[in-house]
Amino acid sequence: MSLLQTLQQQTLPAKYTELTENEMKRRVLEIKKKLGSKLFLLGHHYQKDEVYEFADAVGDSLQLAQIAAENREAEHIVFCGVHFMAETADILTAENQKVILPDMRAGCSMADMATIQQTEKAWPVLQDLFGDTIIPLTYVNSTAAIKSFVGEHDGATVTSSNAKNMVEWAFSKKERILFLPDQHLGRNTAYDLGVGLDEMAIWNPIEEILEYEGDINNIKVILWKGHCSVHENFTVKNIDYLREKQPEMNIIVHPECSHEVVQKSDYAGSTKYIIDTIEKAPSGSKWAIGTEMNLVKRIINSHPDKEIVSLNPYMCPCLTMNRIDLPHLLWALESIEEGKEVNQIKVDKHTAEGAIKALTNMLERV
Repeated sequence: MSLLQTLQQQTLPAKYTELTENEMKRRVLEIKKKLGSKLFLLGHHYQKDEVYEFADAVGDSLQLAQIAAENREAEHIVFCGVHFMAETADILTAENQKVILPDMRAGCSMADMATIQQTEKAWPVLQDLFGDTIIPLTYVNSTAAIKSFVGEHDGATVTSSNAKNMVEWAFSKKERILFLPDQHLGRNTAYDLGVGLDEMAIWNPIEEILEYEGDINNIKVILWKGHCSVHENFTVKNIDYLREKQPEMNIIVHPECSHEVVQKSDYAGSTKYIIDTIEKAPSGSKWAIGTEMNLVKRIINSHPDKEIVSLNPYMCPCLTMNRIDLPHLLWALESIEEGKEVNQIKVDKHTAEGAIKALTNMLERV
Protein backbone atom coordinates (compact mmCIF):
# COMPACT_ATOMS: atom_id res chain seq x y z
CA MET A 1 0.00 0.00 0.00
CA SER A 2 1.31 3.44 -0.91
CA LEU A 3 1.77 6.25 1.60
CA LEU A 4 -1.10 8.14 -0.04
CA GLN A 5 -3.43 5.16 0.32
CA THR A 6 -2.41 4.74 3.96
CA LEU A 7 -3.13 8.39 4.73
CA GLN A 8 -6.47 8.17 2.92
CA GLN A 9 -7.43 5.16 5.02
CA GLN A 10 -6.66 7.09 8.18
CA THR A 11 -8.71 10.16 7.27
CA LEU A 12 -12.42 10.20 8.08
CA PRO A 13 -14.44 11.41 5.06
CA ALA A 14 -16.13 14.73 5.69
CA LYS A 15 -19.63 13.38 5.08
CA TYR A 16 -19.57 11.54 8.41
CA THR A 17 -19.22 14.79 10.31
CA GLU A 18 -22.43 16.06 8.73
CA LEU A 19 -24.68 13.22 9.92
CA THR A 20 -26.73 13.39 13.09
CA GLU A 21 -26.20 10.87 15.88
CA ASN A 22 -29.58 9.26 15.16
CA GLU A 23 -28.76 8.93 11.46
CA MET A 24 -25.47 7.24 12.24
CA LYS A 25 -26.99 4.86 14.78
CA ARG A 26 -29.73 3.91 12.34
CA ARG A 27 -27.17 3.12 9.63
CA VAL A 28 -25.02 1.08 12.01
CA LEU A 29 -28.01 -1.05 12.95
CA GLU A 30 -29.00 -1.45 9.28
CA ILE A 31 -25.54 -2.67 8.30
CA LYS A 32 -25.29 -5.01 11.28
CA LYS A 33 -28.63 -6.55 10.32
CA LYS A 34 -27.68 -6.80 6.65
CA LEU A 35 -24.28 -8.44 7.24
CA GLY A 36 -25.52 -10.66 10.05
CA SER A 37 -23.05 -13.30 11.19
CA LYS A 38 -20.51 -12.21 8.57
CA LEU A 39 -19.76 -9.22 10.83
CA PHE A 40 -18.48 -9.43 14.41
CA LEU A 41 -18.10 -6.22 16.40
CA LEU A 42 -15.91 -6.20 19.51
CA GLY A 43 -15.92 -3.45 22.16
CA HIS A 44 -13.29 -2.90 24.84
CA HIS A 45 -14.46 -1.88 28.32
CA TYR A 46 -12.86 1.56 27.90
CA GLN A 47 -14.86 2.48 24.79
CA LYS A 48 -17.37 5.30 24.59
CA ASP A 49 -21.00 4.31 25.13
CA GLU A 50 -21.86 5.47 21.60
CA VAL A 51 -19.69 2.63 20.28
CA TYR A 52 -19.91 0.16 23.17
CA GLU A 53 -23.68 -0.22 22.77
CA PHE A 54 -23.28 -1.84 19.35
CA ALA A 55 -20.71 -4.46 20.37
CA ASP A 56 -21.53 -8.14 19.89
CA ALA A 57 -19.02 -8.95 22.62
CA VAL A 58 -17.34 -6.80 25.27
CA GLY A 59 -14.35 -7.40 27.50
CA ASP A 60 -10.68 -6.66 28.02
CA SER A 61 -8.09 -6.82 25.25
CA LEU A 62 -7.02 -10.46 25.40
CA GLN A 63 -10.50 -11.71 26.23
CA LEU A 64 -11.82 -10.04 23.07
CA ALA A 65 -9.00 -11.42 20.93
CA GLN A 66 -9.78 -14.91 22.21
CA ILE A 67 -13.49 -14.43 21.52
CA ALA A 68 -12.59 -13.33 17.99
CA ALA A 69 -10.39 -16.42 17.54
CA GLU A 70 -13.30 -18.68 18.49
CA ASN A 71 -15.55 -17.11 15.85
CA ARG A 72 -14.83 -18.79 12.51
CA GLU A 73 -18.03 -17.59 10.84
CA ALA A 74 -17.40 -13.84 10.68
CA GLU A 75 -15.64 -12.53 7.59
CA HIS A 76 -15.03 -9.12 9.14
CA ILE A 77 -14.08 -8.46 12.76
CA VAL A 78 -14.36 -4.80 13.72
CA PHE A 79 -12.29 -4.19 16.84
CA CYS A 80 -13.32 -1.12 18.81
CA GLY A 81 -10.20 -0.77 20.90
CA VAL A 82 -6.63 0.20 20.08
CA HIS A 83 -3.98 -0.91 17.60
CA PHE A 84 -2.22 -3.61 19.65
CA MET A 85 -5.56 -5.26 20.44
CA ALA A 86 -6.50 -5.48 16.77
CA GLU A 87 -3.03 -6.90 16.04
CA THR A 88 -3.56 -9.67 18.59
CA ALA A 89 -6.97 -10.43 17.09
CA ASP A 90 -5.43 -10.67 13.62
CA ILE A 91 -2.73 -13.01 14.91
CA LEU A 92 -5.27 -15.34 16.53
CA THR A 93 -7.95 -15.34 13.81
CA ALA A 94 -8.10 -17.30 10.55
CA GLU A 95 -6.36 -16.17 7.37
CA ASN A 96 -9.66 -15.48 5.59
CA GLN A 97 -10.92 -13.17 8.34
CA LYS A 98 -10.24 -9.45 8.15
CA VAL A 99 -9.69 -7.39 11.31
CA ILE A 100 -10.68 -3.73 11.04
CA LEU A 101 -9.71 -0.90 13.41
CA PRO A 102 -12.17 1.98 12.83
CA ASP A 103 -9.50 4.64 13.42
CA MET A 104 -5.84 3.87 12.78
CA ARG A 105 -4.88 6.68 15.18
CA ALA A 106 -6.25 4.66 18.11
CA GLY A 107 -2.99 3.61 19.69
CA CYS A 108 -1.68 3.00 23.20
CA SER A 109 0.93 5.27 24.76
CA MET A 110 2.15 2.40 26.95
CA ALA A 111 2.67 0.06 24.00
CA ASP A 112 4.50 2.85 22.18
CA MET A 113 6.99 3.13 25.06
CA ALA A 114 8.65 -0.14 24.03
CA THR A 115 9.61 -0.26 20.36
CA ILE A 116 11.22 -3.26 18.73
CA GLN A 117 14.28 -1.16 17.89
CA GLN A 118 14.74 -0.20 21.55
CA THR A 119 14.23 -3.79 22.68
CA GLU A 120 16.72 -5.21 20.21
CA LYS A 121 19.28 -2.66 21.46
CA ALA A 122 18.58 -3.42 25.12
CA TRP A 123 18.74 -7.21 24.92
CA PRO A 124 22.45 -7.65 24.10
CA VAL A 125 23.39 -5.08 26.75
CA LEU A 126 21.43 -7.01 29.36
CA GLN A 127 22.91 -10.28 28.11
CA ASP A 128 26.41 -8.87 28.57
CA LEU A 129 25.53 -7.83 32.13
CA PHE A 130 23.68 -10.96 33.25
CA GLY A 131 24.49 -13.71 30.76
CA ASP A 132 21.83 -16.22 29.76
CA THR A 133 19.83 -15.74 32.97
CA ILE A 134 16.95 -13.57 31.65
CA ILE A 135 13.57 -14.52 30.24
CA PRO A 136 11.38 -11.77 28.75
CA LEU A 137 7.72 -11.27 29.61
CA THR A 138 5.51 -8.71 27.94
CA TYR A 139 2.15 -7.34 28.97
CA VAL A 140 -0.42 -7.95 26.23
CA ASN A 141 -0.55 -4.14 25.99
CA SER A 142 2.39 -4.24 23.60
CA THR A 143 2.96 -4.28 19.86
CA ALA A 144 2.97 -7.47 17.81
CA ALA A 145 6.68 -6.93 17.19
CA ILE A 146 7.41 -6.95 20.94
CA LYS A 147 5.27 -10.04 21.45
CA SER A 148 7.19 -11.69 18.62
CA PHE A 149 10.56 -10.78 20.15
CA VAL A 150 9.48 -12.25 23.47
CA GLY A 151 8.22 -15.42 21.82
CA GLU A 152 11.46 -15.88 19.89
CA HIS A 153 13.33 -15.71 23.21
CA ASP A 154 11.08 -18.35 24.84
CA GLY A 155 9.15 -15.83 26.90
CA ALA A 156 5.42 -15.20 27.22
CA THR A 157 2.73 -12.57 27.28
CA VAL A 158 0.86 -11.73 30.50
CA THR A 159 -2.39 -10.03 31.41
CA SER A 160 -3.22 -8.13 34.56
CA SER A 161 -5.36 -11.13 35.58
CA ASN A 162 -2.68 -13.81 35.19
CA ALA A 163 0.52 -11.80 35.76
CA LYS A 164 1.32 -13.56 39.05
CA ASN A 165 1.04 -17.01 37.49
CA MET A 166 3.19 -15.99 34.53
CA VAL A 167 5.89 -14.38 36.67
CA GLU A 168 6.06 -17.56 38.76
CA TRP A 169 6.34 -19.57 35.54
CA ALA A 170 9.11 -17.29 34.27
CA PHE A 171 11.11 -17.71 37.48
CA SER A 172 10.87 -21.47 37.03
CA LYS A 173 12.66 -21.02 33.71
CA LYS A 174 15.33 -18.41 34.42
CA GLU A 175 16.88 -16.51 37.31
CA ARG A 176 15.79 -13.09 36.08
CA ILE A 177 12.88 -11.48 34.23
CA LEU A 178 12.76 -8.60 31.78
CA PHE A 179 9.22 -7.20 32.10
CA LEU A 180 7.88 -5.04 29.25
CA PRO A 181 6.47 -2.43 28.79
CA ASP A 182 4.65 -1.46 32.02
CA GLN A 183 6.95 -1.03 34.99
CA HIS A 184 4.05 -0.65 37.43
CA LEU A 185 2.33 -3.95 36.64
CA GLY A 186 5.72 -5.66 36.73
CA ARG A 187 6.70 -4.09 40.06
CA ASN A 188 3.34 -4.70 41.74
CA THR A 189 3.21 -8.32 40.57
CA ALA A 190 6.78 -9.19 41.56
CA TYR A 191 6.39 -7.48 44.94
CA ASP A 192 3.25 -9.52 45.68
CA LEU A 193 5.32 -12.64 44.98
CA GLY A 194 7.98 -11.67 47.50
CA VAL A 195 10.54 -9.93 45.30
CA GLY A 196 11.93 -6.92 47.16
CA LEU A 197 11.99 -3.46 45.63
CA ASP A 198 15.75 -3.56 46.12
CA GLU A 199 15.82 -6.58 43.79
CA MET A 200 14.23 -4.67 40.93
CA ALA A 201 16.02 -2.49 38.40
CA ILE A 202 14.67 -0.24 35.64
CA TRP A 203 15.81 -0.32 32.04
CA ASN A 204 15.65 3.20 30.59
CA PRO A 205 15.23 2.79 26.81
CA ILE A 206 15.77 6.49 26.12
CA GLU A 207 19.11 6.74 27.94
CA GLU A 208 19.87 3.06 27.22
CA ILE A 209 21.01 2.49 30.79
CA LEU A 210 20.13 0.24 33.71
CA GLU A 211 18.86 2.33 36.62
CA TYR A 212 19.92 0.60 39.84
CA GLU A 213 21.94 1.32 42.95
CA GLY A 214 23.75 -1.62 44.46
CA ASP A 215 25.20 -4.94 43.40
CA ILE A 216 23.56 -5.89 40.09
CA ASN A 217 23.91 -9.56 40.99
CA ASN A 218 21.02 -9.02 43.40
CA ILE A 219 18.66 -8.01 40.58
CA LYS A 220 15.79 -10.43 39.91
CA VAL A 221 13.44 -8.25 37.84
CA ILE A 222 14.33 -5.70 35.17
CA LEU A 223 11.40 -3.36 34.62
CA TRP A 224 11.02 -1.55 31.32
CA LYS A 225 10.53 2.17 31.92
CA GLY A 226 7.02 2.42 30.55
CA HIS A 227 3.62 3.17 32.04
CA CYS A 228 -0.07 3.74 31.35
CA SER A 229 -0.74 7.45 30.94
CA VAL A 230 -4.22 7.01 32.41
CA HIS A 231 -3.44 4.92 35.49
CA GLU A 232 -0.34 6.91 36.41
CA ASN A 233 -2.64 9.88 37.07
CA PHE A 234 -4.04 8.25 40.20
CA THR A 235 -1.92 9.47 43.09
CA VAL A 236 -1.28 8.97 46.77
CA LYS A 237 -2.71 12.46 47.29
CA ASN A 238 -6.01 11.26 45.82
CA ILE A 239 -6.09 8.45 48.36
CA ASP A 240 -5.04 10.64 51.31
CA TYR A 241 -7.76 13.16 50.46
CA LEU A 242 -10.42 10.47 50.26
CA ARG A 243 -9.28 8.80 53.50
CA GLU A 244 -9.67 12.15 55.26
CA LYS A 245 -13.00 13.19 53.70
CA GLN A 246 -14.71 9.80 53.29
CA PRO A 247 -12.87 7.17 55.35
CA GLU A 248 -15.67 4.65 54.83
CA MET A 249 -14.91 4.46 51.08
CA ASN A 250 -13.36 1.25 49.72
CA ILE A 251 -10.56 2.05 47.29
CA ILE A 252 -9.99 -0.33 44.40
CA VAL A 253 -7.41 0.28 41.68
CA HIS A 254 -5.87 -1.32 38.61
CA PRO A 255 -2.31 -2.74 39.00
CA GLU A 256 -1.12 -0.39 36.24
CA CYS A 257 -1.23 2.26 38.98
CA SER A 258 2.00 3.10 40.78
CA HIS A 259 3.27 0.84 43.55
CA GLU A 260 2.61 3.52 46.16
CA VAL A 261 -1.03 3.87 45.07
CA VAL A 262 -1.59 0.10 44.97
CA GLN A 263 -0.11 -0.32 48.46
CA LYS A 264 -2.35 2.37 49.95
CA SER A 265 -5.52 1.01 48.29
CA ASP A 266 -7.83 -1.60 49.77
CA TYR A 267 -8.01 -3.72 46.64
CA ALA A 268 -6.09 -3.98 43.36
CA GLY A 269 -6.75 -6.10 40.32
CA SER A 270 -7.57 -6.37 36.64
CA THR A 271 -10.49 -4.72 34.89
CA LYS A 272 -12.51 -7.93 35.29
CA TYR A 273 -11.56 -8.09 38.97
CA ILE A 274 -12.78 -4.53 39.50
CA ILE A 275 -16.06 -5.17 37.68
CA ASP A 276 -16.68 -8.44 39.55
CA THR A 277 -15.78 -6.96 42.94
CA ILE A 278 -18.25 -4.09 42.57
CA GLU A 279 -20.88 -6.50 41.24
CA LYS A 280 -20.58 -8.68 44.34
CA ALA A 281 -20.38 -5.79 46.81
CA PRO A 282 -23.36 -5.28 49.10
CA SER A 283 -25.97 -2.65 48.37
CA GLY A 284 -25.14 0.64 50.07
CA SER A 285 -21.38 0.05 49.97
CA LYS A 286 -19.08 2.90 48.92
CA TRP A 287 -16.30 2.66 46.36
CA ALA A 288 -13.64 4.82 44.77
CA ILE A 289 -12.28 3.27 41.57
CA GLY A 290 -8.87 3.94 40.08
CA THR A 291 -9.21 3.06 36.41
CA GLU A 292 -10.33 4.49 33.05
CA MET A 293 -13.22 6.97 33.24
CA ASN A 294 -15.57 5.49 30.62
CA LEU A 295 -15.53 2.21 32.52
CA VAL A 296 -16.01 3.94 35.87
CA LYS A 297 -19.04 5.84 34.54
CA ARG A 298 -20.49 2.61 33.17
CA ILE A 299 -20.01 0.88 36.52
CA ILE A 300 -21.65 3.83 38.31
CA ASN A 301 -24.68 3.67 35.99
CA SER A 302 -24.95 -0.10 36.44
CA HIS A 303 -24.99 0.08 40.25
CA PRO A 304 -27.36 2.84 41.43
CA ASP A 305 -27.63 1.02 44.79
CA LYS A 306 -24.00 1.81 45.59
CA GLU A 307 -22.06 5.04 46.03
CA ILE A 308 -19.27 4.96 43.44
CA VAL A 309 -16.82 7.68 42.41
CA SER A 310 -13.57 7.95 40.51
CA LEU A 311 -10.53 7.99 42.76
CA ASN A 312 -9.37 11.02 40.79
CA PRO A 313 -12.41 13.24 40.08
CA TYR A 314 -10.50 15.14 37.39
CA MET A 315 -9.66 12.07 35.32
CA CYS A 316 -10.21 12.04 31.57
CA PRO A 317 -11.05 8.96 29.51
CA CYS A 318 -8.23 7.21 27.64
CA LEU A 319 -7.67 9.69 24.82
CA THR A 320 -6.29 7.23 22.27
CA MET A 321 -9.00 4.64 22.99
CA ASN A 322 -11.60 7.37 22.55
CA ARG A 323 -10.53 8.04 18.99
CA ILE A 324 -12.94 5.24 18.13
CA ASP A 325 -16.24 7.08 17.93
CA LEU A 326 -19.58 6.66 16.18
CA PRO A 327 -18.54 8.37 12.91
CA HIS A 328 -15.44 6.16 12.60
CA LEU A 329 -17.46 3.04 13.42
CA LEU A 330 -20.01 3.86 10.74
CA TRP A 331 -17.25 4.60 8.24
CA ALA A 332 -15.68 1.21 8.91
CA LEU A 333 -19.01 -0.60 8.54
CA GLU A 334 -20.00 1.20 5.33
CA SER A 335 -16.60 0.43 3.82
CA ILE A 336 -17.21 -3.26 4.54
CA GLU A 337 -20.70 -3.06 3.07
CA GLU A 338 -19.25 -1.53 -0.11
CA GLY A 339 -16.46 -4.11 -0.33
CA LYS A 340 -13.78 -1.42 0.08
CA GLU A 341 -12.53 -2.11 3.60
CA VAL A 342 -10.52 0.65 5.25
CA ASN A 343 -8.07 0.38 8.13
CA GLN A 344 -7.44 -3.34 8.00
CA ILE A 345 -4.88 -4.56 10.53
CA LYS A 346 -2.55 -7.18 9.09
CA VAL A 347 0.42 -8.63 10.97
CA ASP A 348 3.11 -10.16 8.74
CA LYS A 349 3.67 -13.91 8.94
CA HIS A 350 7.10 -13.80 10.58
CA THR A 351 5.98 -11.42 13.32
CA ALA A 352 2.80 -13.40 13.88
CA GLU A 353 4.72 -16.67 14.30
CA GLY A 354 6.89 -15.26 17.10
CA ALA A 355 3.91 -13.58 18.77
CA ILE A 356 1.93 -16.84 18.69
CA LYS A 357 4.76 -18.51 20.63
CA ALA A 358 4.53 -15.87 23.36
CA LEU A 359 0.73 -16.02 23.47
CA THR A 360 0.73 -19.83 23.48
CA ASN A 361 3.19 -19.94 26.40
CA MET A 362 0.62 -17.93 28.32
CA LEU A 363 -2.60 -19.51 27.08
CA GLU A 364 -1.37 -22.99 27.97
CA ARG A 365 -1.18 -21.85 31.59
CA VAL A 366 -4.53 -20.11 32.01
